Amino acid sequence: MIQRIVSSPAYRWWNFWTIAAGTFFSVVDHGSVLIALPGIESHFDATLESVQWVVVAYALVISVLLLPMGRLGDVVGRRRVYITGTAIFVIASLGATFAPSLEVLVTMRVFKGIGAGMVQGCGMGMMLAAFSDAERGKALGTHLSVVGMGAIAGPAIGGFLVAYLGWQSVFFVNVPAGCIVLALSWFLLERGPVVGQNRRPRSATFDWAGAGVSGVILLVLLLVVGNGNSLGWQSAPVIGGGIAVAIGMAFFIWWELKTASPMLDLRLFANRVFGIGAASAWLSFFGTSAARFLMPFYLQRVLGYSPEQVGLMMIPAALCMVILGPPSGRLSDRFGWRALTVIGLAMSSAGALVLAFALQERSAVWFVIATMMMQSAGNAVFNSPNSSSIISVVDRSRYGVVSALTQLIRNSANVVSVAVSTTIVVSTMATYGVEPKLEAVNPGVATAFVAGLRWAYLAMGCAVGTGVVISLYRALTARRPTQPSAPAQQPEPSPSASGNGND
Repeated sequence: MIQRIVSSPAYRWWNFWTIAAGTFFSVVDHGSVLIALPGIESHFDATLESVQWVVVAYALVISVLLLPMGRLGDVVGRRRVYITGTAIFVIASLGATFAPSLEVLVTMRVFKGIGAGMVQGCGMGMMLAAFSDAERGKALGTHLSVVGMGAIAGPAIGGFLVAYLGWQSVFFVNVPAGCIVLALSWFLLERGPVVGQNRRPRSATFDWAGAGVSGVILLVLLLVVGNGNSLGWQSAPVIGGGIAVAIGMAFFIWWELKTASPMLDLRLFANRVFGIGAASAWLSFFGTSAARFLMPFYLQRVLGYSPEQVGLMMIPAALCMVILGPPSGRLSDRFGWRALTVIGLAMSSAGALVLAFALQERSAVWFVIATMMMQSAGNAVFNSPNSSSIISVVDRSRYGVVSALTQLIRNSANVVSVAVSTTIVVSTMATYGVEPKLEAVNPGVATAFVAGLRWAYLAMGCAVGTGVVISLYRALTARRPTQPSAPAQQPEPSPSASGNGND
């Protein structure tokens, strides 16, 4: 049976859904763990600050490992790294289920982050390698829909598990689910006629120095940005960390341009499609993440809705990702990425700017939901065509590291967006004489909080508006391909030859 599957014309979709299953369970895991945090806090009699490391440590490890694991998969084989990461994730989930202390639980989450970093670093690259260039957008759009479904299902599944089986169940459920993904991956992944076989080029070696430096830079950067508001942006740790990041970035750029087989070929950014596509993606996520983070504070602590009601109010925006992702990808396959990227970013920017100028202390719920849907719909229209455009100028031998880069762009933009928007809100609250903390938000300080929200949404809307401008410039100036890309595997590009074009 397995042989019939891997030799069938539909094998690429078996490959896709195997990886999509892993993506779905990973997104569900994140949403479920957030629901379980109060139970973990009570069980271990710990503080909220300590329990948050269950989430923070996991996210940090994934962000640090995405690029190195994406490139490692390109060099030694994506299937090998993906399966190893899945096995680590399953074992660590079992360890987290029976963790006797919070310290052990956080340690198990670190190991889960290692496994998830290996899976996420290689999964999308392996998925895209199974599709021809003409179907790339379709694959990316359908994958975005899977992510949206996981985002909807995660809190619901987590709430059910915690209510009836305890917080440990949100970790244990990953064991049987992970074993299913592991079995499917072992039998199906990259065993069929994928487009561009995943073979290691003879000249490729793994850039250990680049991987180590990039990991340290990302770790310090995320810690600085994530703690800048609580420590103070002018505090010694934040300033010192910023200086360390700047020095590390200078060394990383020098090293990656110097080494024969770089982890991330920085010359790709000289390509207009690639460089502007990456920048506009970062601005897109930067401008939309703050809305998802800040709006629950407004709905719960100003309008007075319960957490369950707020959770239901967030579903329509997530449904926009599920519904619009696949058709957006298919349209980009047929008509190209140019118009869709500009239209999508314009919708997201408009949603944020409407909130900036029209949000009131007692705005109607339908208005809030509609503007969040506009932002989410714009992100769905933009994301798949833009990712497809970035991938289109990259050799298949580097699909892993570039796919990982697109995910790192999302993660880093999310962290920076939350930090910047929070700083804007609490700083505005301070000018009204209100305690500059989100914990202080209540109906009595609604005027100060909403004023801060409006300034934050104005900043986010302008950021995405910048993305509209540079995406429009890219669309008008990038050369259109004169002929379809050949599906066959191409040799590994030399550092001096890759990424020099402007199309």
